[in-house]
This record gives sequence, C-alpha cells and structure tokens, in this order.
Amino acid sequence: MTKPVELPQGTLEMLILKAVSLGPLHGYGILLRIQQISGERLEILQGSFYTAIYRLERRGWIKGEWGESENNRRARFYSLTAPGRRQLKAETAKWADMAAVVANILDKKADEI
Repeated sequence: MTKPVELPQGTLEMLILKAVSLGPLHGYGILLRIQQISGERLEILQGSFYTAIYRLERRGWIKGEWGESENNRRARFYSLTAPGRRQLKAETAKWADMAAVVANILDKKADEI
C-alpha cells in the first residue's frame, strides 16, 4: 500500500476548485473526488477541508446551493463561479511554474552549480 502524501500548505483550495470545476458536488463529494483523483494518496482532514470550502465561498470562487444528495439528504452543492475559474487558472499556472523551478533545482548536479 502506498503511503499517503501530505498536502503542501496552500494547495487544498486549488484542489477544491479543480474538483468543483469538473461539475457541482456536495462537500463530502468534493472530498471523495479529490481522494479518488489522487489515487487515495491524499489524506485531507475534514476540519481543514470544510474551512477551505467556506473560505472559497466567501471569496466568491464557488457558489453553494441547497439540494438533495443521492441518498435523499439535504446537502449544499458547490459549483465554480467565473471568478473561481479565473483563480483556478492563475493558481494552476503558478503551481506549474513553482514545480518547474523546484524540479530544475533538484535536477542540478554539483558541477552545474
């Protein structure tokens, strides 16, 4: 079994935006989607997860509406807003740049520095 990966600080909101960009989901559904896409490698604490969802909603990046879940329970379904789509695009570009910089540093050999 593969060891869970700790989520670097500041990436949870980006992952929530990505999950919601694939279609509206209730909170627990978002959590499951992130875990599924990560191959069950990300361990996300529900406390920090729901705090991040509320923060994204306050910023206007996601919109929540009450509806009925697949097991006939009342649930809040979240969808991505236009500002959220722009934020996801910006965060994705920033993440790709940072990953490229870190990969470049890690690939350097002593005689190349």
